[in-house]
Amino acid sequence: MTLIIIGVVVVLALYVVYAYNNFVKLTQRTKEAWADIDVQLKRRYDLIPNLIETVKGYAAHERGVFEEVTEARAKATQIHVDPSNITAEQITAMAGAESALGASLGKLLAVAEAYPDLKANQNFSQLQSELTDTENKIQAARRFYNGNVRDLKIALQSVPSNFVGSTFGFKEEQFFELAEDSAEREVVKVAF
Repeated sequence: MTLIIIGVVVVLALYVVYAYNNFVKLTQRTKEAWADIDVQLKRRYDLIPNLIETVKGYAAHERGVFEEVTEARAKATQIHVDPSNITAEQITAMAGAESALGASLGKLLAVAEAYPDLKANQNFSQLQSELTDTENKIQAARRFYNGNVRDLKIALQSVPSNFVGSTFGFKEEQFFELAEDSAEREVVKVAF
């Protein structure tokens, strides 16, 4: 009988160690995934001033669009999400700022469509291509982050691992999603 009790205790201890290590792994992957998003967002922020300057030379009278993009970029760069302590408020603020920046960039690119000489400009084409590539990388990084958040949420809500997670203080993270009423999801309308 004593051997059976010892066996059960050993199995339970091994499961707790396994579950704890799994939570550590999932938490670290989530932090790493956020760092990937951060890298791509910084790359995007660095491209925007060059894109604005290139378009300014051709469309000087579109000042409102330039100011909107510049303001949206400034707001987005002011938000910092600490990967070691991600909060729901930080993710929500970042998602809102990124939605506004995406919408203003859409307007900037729509303005550029009205200028055939600009579209033919090699510097503009290269910047637009880099921005498109960066946007794709941001989407991939967001999917990777959200996948890790999903896995962490599943582990924290599944029995019996939820007992281990709550005992050791592991917490769920928030998905990085755009709001349904986000300006980025709206069709950009430009009238000349």
